[in-house]
Amino acid sequence: MSEPILLVEYSRVRANTQAMVERLDCEDMVIQTMPDVSPTKWHLAHTSWFWETFLLLEELEGYREYSCEYNYLFNSYYDAIGERHPRNQRGFLSRPGLADVLGYRRHVDEAMTRLLSTLEGEPLERLEPLLRLGLAHEEQHQELILTDIKHVLSHNPFAPQAFPETGRGAGSDEAGASWIGFDGGLFAFGVEGLPFQFDNEGPRHEALLTPFALADRPVTNGEYAAFINDGGYRTPSLWLSDGWARVNAEGWQAPLYWHERDGAWRQFTLHGEAAPQPDAPVAHLSFYEAAAYAEWAGARLPSEREWELAAQRGAGPDGRFATPGWSAHPDVCEPGSGLRQMFGGVWEWTRSDYAPYPRYRPAAGAVGEYNGKFMSGQYVLRGGSCATSQGHIRPTYRNFFPPQARWQFSGLRLAKDI
Repeated sequence: MSEPILLVEYSRVRANTQAMVERLDCEDMVIQTMPDVSPTKWHLAHTSWFWETFLLLEELEGYREYSCEYNYLFNSYYDAIGERHPRNQRGFLSRPGLADVLGYRRHVDEAMTRLLSTLEGEPLERLEPLLRLGLAHEEQHQELILTDIKHVLSHNPFAPQAFPETGRGAGSDEAGASWIGFDGGLFAFGVEGLPFQFDNEGPRHEALLTPFALADRPVTNGEYAAFINDGGYRTPSLWLSDGWARVNAEGWQAPLYWHERDGAWRQFTLHGEAAPQPDAPVAHLSFYEAAAYAEWAGARLPSEREWELAAQRGAGPDGRFATPGWSAHPDVCEPGSGLRQMFGGVWEWTRSDYAPYPRYRPAAGAVGEYNGKFMSGQYVLRGGSCATSQGHIRPTYRNFFPPQARWQFSGLRLAKDI
């Protein structure tokens, strides 16, 4: 008798998380280098806490909670669940140790296997949306494990290699980006009715766009280096006021992980230190840096609906995505026609505030805090990066971060009015 499909999916996702961290040392997994970064050990525990809190305690008869302390230590931001350990102090938690956290994962996996092996009929139909949210949640934390451990290891003076390089495109000497035009009109956006979607991807609605054009590929390292060399970080007229304040307060001179050595740029990657490939997408930019570059280039950032409309018109998943090989670095953009590398490579900043779509309502209960409570003071990114699970890639997927965030694989694609 074959295993239930959700148990197969659960086992696959959990195994991928474990495979991701196998090359890390215990000491790698306990460090927190800034408030936005969580230790790998915390991610391993939190993703287990999610399954325990939202499913096992409620749905599996006779389930034994692993530790009453874990609800406080590994709750991320769910106020309805109760008090929690401060986010900026997760790196202070020497206890529980990694061995205890891995024991917690095994405890939860055994219980989830029992639950998913017997779930059928009405209970399965009722719980499937929550189960699929849990799978997507863990895959999002896989992405965070990669981006967070990159920040951690970047503080080591010897640029350690976290993962082996699995091969990259050879690159090309192509000229500047081409422009792809789109007519204006009334178009439908968002999605409803998928087997799984995040609540912030809907409801489906219509919005009016004026004619616009998008660059056929993301901005590259070589193009961004030209911005730096032209004094981009020394020219206040290019920057939003808050962005210029950040440049001066934090001493920004280049994308995160770039540094100059012997007159040439070098960058830290999860595969060790390397020279930035000129025709690979530039990554680790804040919204402020993306907007300043667009101003310097005589263009602008797209709105999220412009980006989505373009992606709906035939852009395929041609970038690099997170895989069990864990190669996490943007590939060069392969030559071709039409829109390229809309998915994978880098998240692309848009000029759109992260806000609810018309008629949006968060889900009832604590799980409703997943997305809706963050719809203030952040900007939307689209497309997914080299650290994103390929199963999340679709035109309607909305990521969001505050404008100063740089530690994600975030870049940009130019837009203009026509």
